Amino acid sequence: MSALPTTSSATPAVELPPGRPFPLGASLRDGGVNFAVFAGDATALELCVFDGAGHEIRHALTHCDDGVWHGFLAGAAAGLVYGYRAHGRYAPDQGLRYNPHKLLLDPYAHEIVGRHVWRDEHYGYQCGHPDGHLSFDRRDNAAWMLKARVAAPLPPLEASAPHTPLADSVLCELHVKGYTQLHPQVPEALRGTYAGLAQPAVIEHLTRLGVTAVSLLPVHYAIDEARLAELGLVNYWGYNTLGFFAPDRRLSATPDDPTATRHEFRAMVQALHAAGIEVLLDVVYNHSAEAGEDGPTLSLRGLDNAACYRLTPEDRSRYDNYTGCGNTLRLSHPRMLQLVLDSLRHWVSEYGVDGFRFDLAPVLGRVERDFEPGSALLTALLQDPVLARCKLIAEPWDVGPHGYQPGRFPGRFAEWNDRFRDSTRLFWTSRGVGRGEFARRLLASNDRFHHGRRRPSASVNFISAHDGFTLQDLVSYNHKHNLANGEHNRDGHHANFSTNCGVEGPSSDPAVRAQRSRLVRAMLASTLLAQGTPMLLAGDELGHSQRGNNNAYCQDNAISWIDWTHADAALMAYTARLIRLRRQHVALRQDHWLADGAGPDDAPGARWLAPDAQHWREMTVDDWHDNLRHALGLWLSPTDGADVLIWVNAESVPLRCALPPGRWALEIDSSRDPIDRPPVDTTIEVPTQAVLVLVREDAA
Repeated sequence: MSALPTTSSATPAVELPPGRPFPLGASLRDGGVNFAVFAGDATALELCVFDGAGHEIRHALTHCDDGVWHGFLAGAAAGLVYGYRAHGRYAPDQGLRYNPHKLLLDPYAHEIVGRHVWRDEHYGYQCGHPDGHLSFDRRDNAAWMLKARVAAPLPPLEASAPHTPLADSVLCELHVKGYTQLHPQVPEALRGTYAGLAQPAVIEHLTRLGVTAVSLLPVHYAIDEARLAELGLVNYWGYNTLGFFAPDRRLSATPDDPTATRHEFRAMVQALHAAGIEVLLDVVYNHSAEAGEDGPTLSLRGLDNAACYRLTPEDRSRYDNYTGCGNTLRLSHPRMLQLVLDSLRHWVSEYGVDGFRFDLAPVLGRVERDFEPGSALLTALLQDPVLARCKLIAEPWDVGPHGYQPGRFPGRFAEWNDRFRDSTRLFWTSRGVGRGEFARRLLASNDRFHHGRRRPSASVNFISAHDGFTLQDLVSYNHKHNLANGEHNRDGHHANFSTNCGVEGPSSDPAVRAQRSRLVRAMLASTLLAQGTPMLLAGDELGHSQRGNNNAYCQDNAISWIDWTHADAALMAYTARLIRLRRQHVALRQDHWLADGAGPDDAPGARWLAPDAQHWREMTVDDWHDNLRHALGLWLSPTDGADVLIWVNAESVPLRCALPPGRWALEIDSSRDPIDRPPVDTTIEVPTQAVLVLVREDAA
């Protein structure tokens, strides 16, 4: 298809005097508002201002510096509603998709007004046209388009934030809405909101549990995909970002007031900080809500498609899809790199956020095709002074070529460790991995992270997360049950490494329920007592089930919401005791690599013990190669704290194990918690499917 000529506005636009090309976005200054937006290949840019009745007044931005169009609107103030129209060539085969009939959202909008409704007018091409996305649509979408609103700056942050070293941290991944929507002690009007998460009863639960940081599922402004809207579903998780600087109003107690939403979000962060809890955000800088070539033109696509997105070299009308969501942001471009850094700084300086978990993080390091740990964006992240105190956590995989990159991120990054997840599941549910693999995971996966001055805390150990089975479902279902998602059960992980303990789904059989309880408690102990940084999925400590749905991204209902009225109080108390034990004993959270005693002058920090009833002994090569055994002991001897001995038995029978010399006190028995610290002899019985933790009470 031949390129269409540049089109012009039907309404004459008044030229604005020059503004400043920085900062990008809309900023108050000198009795007016400065507007600056990047659109490198545009031939003209219009600022479109809307009054209270929705009437549009266009202003031409005639000054452009290095691709940034800017102008100053004197007399304008906070509350002004606006958007952009970008003029230029429409040549999709060359990566150019300018269409001034489409109002565009400012990528730097701090406040977003309106409600997104899927309509054909949002597409730059004619839906249903024989030429598909290569065609051109002249219908105007302004009446239905989301718009930016000039935001007044928030007052300076009041209190200083807590800062817990990563090695001492216990993370809890949670969804703002799902965590509080059914909470009986949260006022009904605040349930499912930022204000609800800030309620004393909610924060008290987190502090009683021992959590040091919450990792919030995405809170950036997101919209539902068109496919979900057609099915009557929503993008509940929020991994479909449109506004990288604005809190999602769907999670606000005042969803119709963007300014109040901003204040509410900050108040939530400050309430958590006052309780000593850090706030980490799950951020999606790998793709945007504009989807693939058949997606809408809402913001970046209409401003500078070729600069903002990775286009396939063989056909520049199509997009590299390294995310599975239709597009991949071109983060090697200086302006896209700037957008990410500006967004991160905004959430730190404006709201006091303490860190970030980067979704599909290899995209951040893709330069041409492959992942590069020394890419410009990753390097810039590490040296940025505003982000210097932030925790940075990578999800180290995407769906592009060579997209599996665990252990390869720069040293300041921690990483989600899926090998810990899978190996721990297999060890307990089916004895599908041997002692050596499980032991390596308990010591922070040195095969992945012991290089480049990285520390054990770089390994974020988890057994379950938002994506996959909850811990309760992990021991209740052999198969995923995702029919409610509308994808005929084809979505979600196929390899869950789970067990139903003999019955698929809920069971009233005492034996089944007892086995499930043993496995849940054993896996919680494995996660919270391993070296590295533990992460819980919110609700796992309460026995939360998603009814076998392992991909509940579109389930904004009781499938995802935590049912507090049926919470397992005993399990919560047990989880809190595990976290308290971890906090009390430095042996369980050492942030240096533990020696194995192999050298003549090498004092071991960790010794592996074989289950032997006659005398205590360390594991031998033959022991490690015995694939029929799934029991072992870990003796931790820190230089500045008490020794801790962990016995693990995934076998089907109890084992009697001899103890090393000294006076040992039993602190945890996952099979019969709570315990009353019974006296321990020279041997101890380790029940089937159980973890025991003993602390040495003498210096012998």
